[in-house]
Amino acid sequence: MGLTIALIIVAIYSTALILIFFYSLAQLNLLVNYLGYKRRNEEAPKFNLLDPKEIPFVTIQLPIYNEEYVMERLLDNIAKIEYPKSKLEIQVLDDSTDDSVIETARRVEELQKTGLDIQHIRRENRKGYKAGALKEGLAIAKGEFIAIFDADFLPESDWLKKTVPYFKDSEIGVVQTRWGHINRDYSTLTRIQAFALDAHFTLEQVGRNSKGHFINFNGTAGIWRKECILDAGNWEGDTLTEDLDLSYRAQLKNWKFKYLEDVETPAELPVVISAARSQQFRWNKGGAENFRKTVWSVIKAKNIPFKTKFHGVMHLLNSSMFLCVFIVALLSIPMLYIKNTYGHLGWVFEVTSFFIVSTIILFICYWFTYKSIQGSSFDNFVDYIKLFFTFFSVALGFSLHNTVAVLEGHLGKRSEFVRTPKFNINNLTDSWKGNKYLTKKLSPNMILEFALMVYFLFGMYSAVPLNDYGLFPFHLMLFLGFGFVFFKSLTSKA
Repeated sequence: MGLTIALIIVAIYSTALILIFFYSLAQLNLLVNYLGYKRRNEEAPKFNLLDPKEIPFVTIQLPIYNEEYVMERLLDNIAKIEYPKSKLEIQVLDDSTDDSVIETARRVEELQKTGLDIQHIRRENRKGYKAGALKEGLAIAKGEFIAIFDADFLPESDWLKKTVPYFKDSEIGVVQTRWGHINRDYSTLTRIQAFALDAHFTLEQVGRNSKGHFINFNGTAGIWRKECILDAGNWEGDTLTEDLDLSYRAQLKNWKFKYLEDVETPAELPVVISAARSQQFRWNKGGAENFRKTVWSVIKAKNIPFKTKFHGVMHLLNSSMFLCVFIVALLSIPMLYIKNTYGHLGWVFEVTSFFIVSTIILFICYWFTYKSIQGSSFDNFVDYIKLFFTFFSVALGFSLHNTVAVLEGHLGKRSEFVRTPKFNINNLTDSWKGNKYLTKKLSPNMILEFALMVYFLFGMYSAVPLNDYGLFPFHLMLFLGFGFVFFKSLTSKA
């Protein structure tokens, strides 16, 4: 390896590490915000839902597509929502292309007979995917406020009573609630997904919202002011995360978002890695697409302070961190050999400490979010340590898959909206076997993931002849992470 190539590798590796470090500093700042946030009684005016004159009209939208396994559960749950029937309508926005349409229509008809204002709305095509369905439903919605739930969400019966009152403040355009997880302990995969989502819904959402920085509507378990949607330009289907897109357009027009950490909306996590793959791909590609679409609007905006711009840019870059992580992982083995070949470059390797510091920062940040939900006992801390490094390893294992998604997003490559299959998994005894919506094709990335597992096994072996074990733990986590993703992907085809 020539010195020029070695210097190029060092430069790319160092740049990626520094970007990860800046991301971790942003997370640390959100932690400071989170810890400084005082839960208090809201002093802002609220709608008095005991006064018939103050009860606003609400439309609940249920965007669905081929949801055979969870439709009955969804509709039965929504029917229990406590709100005056004269001020509530439900839109079942059904883009399904399978036999689930028949059963959905039958159940909707049964609910109509109970006096519920519920409509089964079908489109001629899936133009705009979920965004298109929401936009079409909005055009005929009677509600002043629009609550949205994906098919796997199960809001509590008093959900509207806990969220609608905040709209008395005319500047609030969205109220978002925290996701819960009905199948958190189903498997290692569900535990690490819950772990990551809990960090987003505590550290990030509270950390940003408490200081007036931009947050995002999470696509479900939230409620919009109809006027806000229209003022921001309505739903657009040109990214895979239409929720993030509309959120930023609304906040750039000075609408305020209200996040309610204490209102939990339970949902089902994907239990098969192929389903998690499709979800991760959509979220990460959509994040990159929104960076491409929105970042200059954020930077140039004259109505928001610098710190809000900084956190906005970092928020839009969230998914791009997978690209940085993958670069660091891929170049870590060449770096090991460069270190032992070019002794005069030894000082450069101090930059590796950025990664260690970043990991420590994230370890601290995630602990505070974990204990806020799970508790802070010693046993919980021990469980947290195991879960953090399991999560870290599996996140590394997803880095190739998510990097492909991010690159497609940044390069503007269009792809269709791939829904996440639902399973109706409520407890450990329920099975996902036989789910007809699971993809039968093996991902081409799996071959590369197997190759990377072997590659990082070689990285661990390299530590022996070079007598340099500094990167051994990192390579071990990469080996385990890619191994987990590869073998789980194989078994999900069973």
